[in-house]
This record gives sequence, C-alpha cells and structure tokens, in this order.
Amino acid sequence: MAKLKAFRGLRPPVPLAKDVASRPYDVLNSAEARIEARGNPYSLLHIIKPEIDLEEGIDEHLPEVYEKARENFMLFRQKAWLLEDDDEYLYVYAQTMWGKTQYGLVGCAAVEDYMNGIIKKHELTRKDKEEDRMKHVRITNANMEPVFFTYPARPEIDDIVNGVTQQSPEYDFVASDEVRHRFWVIRDKAVIRQLIGLFEEIPYTYVADGHHRTAAAALVGDEKKRRNPAHHGQEEYNFFLAVHFPDNQLTIIDYNRLVRDLNGLSPGAFLEKLGQVFTLEDKGTDIYKPCCLHNFSLYLDGRWYSLQAKEGTFSDDDPIGVLDVTILSRLVLDNILGITDLRTSKRIDFVGGIRGLGELKKRVDSGEMVAAFALYPVSMKQLTDIADSGNIMPPKTTWFEPKLRSGLVVHLLD
Repeated sequence: MAKLKAFRGLRPPVPLAKDVASRPYDVLNSAEARIEARGNPYSLLHIIKPEIDLEEGIDEHLPEVYEKARENFMLFRQKAWLLEDDDEYLYVYAQTMWGKTQYGLVGCAAVEDYMNGIIKKHELTRKDKEEDRMKHVRITNANMEPVFFTYPARPEIDDIVNGVTQQSPEYDFVASDEVRHRFWVIRDKAVIRQLIGLFEEIPYTYVADGHHRTAAAALVGDEKKRRNPAHHGQEEYNFFLAVHFPDNQLTIIDYNRLVRDLNGLSPGAFLEKLGQVFTLEDKGTDIYKPCCLHNFSLYLDGRWYSLQAKEGTFSDDDPIGVLDVTILSRLVLDNILGITDLRTSKRIDFVGGIRGLGELKKRVDSGEMVAAFALYPVSMKQLTDIADSGNIMPPKTTWFEPKLRSGLVVHLLD
C-alpha cells in the first residue's frame, strides 16, 4: 500500500514565493532559463539550472555546474530566501488553468515503494538523464523539485483537501504562464494522520510527469541506505518529494509529431500510401483538430487532412498497440517514412499540444519541417491500464498541463 509522509519543508517567505517559483528544469533549455531568470536573483532556476550563472555555452554536466547548484542553494538559505518549517507538515497545492482547478496533496513518497513497484511508471528513463539528476540530488542533498504523481481518486481524501482549501492559502499568485498557483500548509496533526492512513488504503500510485526525477530521487535514497550501516528506514533519504493528484482531476493534452522529410516520396505519393491504411478527408486550409481516438490530422503542402485508422489496422485487445502514438508510429513513421527509433532519429520532432496546432503549421510553412501530425490525447485510463499491465508507453505520449512550479517547497534528505 502507498506511503505518504509529512516532512519539514523548506519554503520561500510569502513575499518571495512568486519570484522563487520557477518552471521545472526540463521544460527550459539553458538559453531560455537565462532569459527567464534575468533580473530575478530569487528564481529557483539559479539552483536547478545553475549553468545560467556561469559562462554562456558551458556544458551543463561539468562538475563546476553542479557545484554552482550547491553554492546557490547555500546562498538561498543564508539569505533566508528558503526557510525551514518548524515541524513536519503536509501541504496542498492547487493549480487553476483554463477555468479548471486540480488539487494536489504534497508529501513525501517512499523510495521503497518505487523499488517494489507500488509507485508505477509508464515511460522508460535514460541513464544519462537519471545520472544528471542524481548528481544534482547528491550535491544539494535535497529534492529541489517535486515529481507529479496521480492516484485513484478517493472521496474521503477530496473532502479533507476541500476543508483545507476553505482557509486562506499561504501563497496565491498568477505566474507568467497565466496559471494561478495556491499553496496551503496542513499543520493539524490529526488531519495529517488521517491523510496518511487513507493513503495506506491506496494500492498503487502512478508517475504522471517526472520519470527521471523520480528515478534519480529513489536511486540516491537507495544509495544512502546501502552506505549507512546504521540504516533503520525512517531517515529522510528514504523518502522523496511528490505532489499527488487524484486521477479524475488531471488533464492530458495532445503530444504531436513533425517530420523533416517524406523518405523520398512526393506529397501525392505519400497521401496515396496513407490512403491504404487510413480513410483520408481533405479538410482544406483551416486548422483541423482530431475529433476522437484513432483520428489524426495531417498538415502537408498548406492543407489539413483527417486520417481515420481503418478497421483491422490495430487491435483493441493490445494495450500498447491500440494507442494512437503506436498506430501512427507503426503505420506511418516506420512503414512509410522509415523512422524506426523515435528516441534518436533527427528526422522527427515533438511538440506539446500546449503550443497549439498553429505551431505545427508555422514550422511546416517555414520549410523547417515537411509535414505535421496531430493526435488525440491519451486518456488517464489508458495510462493507468498500461502501468498496471507492466508495459511502457512509446516515447512522447503524454503531456500534462499545467506543469508544477518548482520552489514552493523543498525536501531535505537529512
């Protein structure tokens, strides 16, 4: 059963919360992070993207970059930009986007749960990305950023969280992404015990977003366990920072594909091959968005097309094969275009649906790309079914919005 642990959070003073809070490390490249943090010494980007305080163009994996993260973290604490709570608490983090609010319970998840499969994942992780975050966790001795978890919704938990959010939040601001972020501290020990007890009745939790951060946090915790001869299981390194959202509140949006070439085919020949496995409909020059599962939109040569996968091209009994990303990869990217490895091929790029289908049109019209495919979003049920079956989704399948802001609370490992 899932473990939830209260912890003594390290948090910004109320007047600095909006300035400290930043987007996650992996949604910005170094150049973008430099621009975003410019003129703001409080931004957590100085810790999670510390290369922004070193010479431009520096390799972000050099030892001096990680050392800069440690120095900046110490500076934030010395200047009281991050202050430690006086006791172990749980927290509630609410995000409001497009008129919809999701309420996450902030607490520590257990390293043991990740190792034993109580925390389930749906994506593969890359060793180089794991090691990057492991180095960051080791040198700061902290989980600087939370991971994004989901769990099967429980009305009893919803009721408690709702009661907490009737009070005034500790933080309340609208960030540059136009998302409203609110944060409450749960100080009532009886409420904390009740929430921890309710989590013990949840059989599994799921990594929604942040697979590399989750793996890094768990692996560093396991390292510390193995190196401590006096290990007893309650040390802080046995736990890592997570925000747990009920599955019925989350929004998965589309994750789309762009290709640089048609594998030697003319546009007409490409459409002819598509017509063998899809029902094609020319939608003209107005943007066309997929209407349902197994329906795709294609932008090619200034026109939009509807592609409906034909019967017999997929099996509803195959949890991976029935995914639209798999259908597109197998029928089009692999069979027609010869793009077989989505993780390494330079002939394909991916765009989160938060940028809109206009971004696809723009990149094709510019000549950078030759065609774009938009997909219908994956459902939460598809995600949990795949995680429950022990399968792994293809690369770039899910895109969750809104993204968590980093810096509202930090978890120290001792």
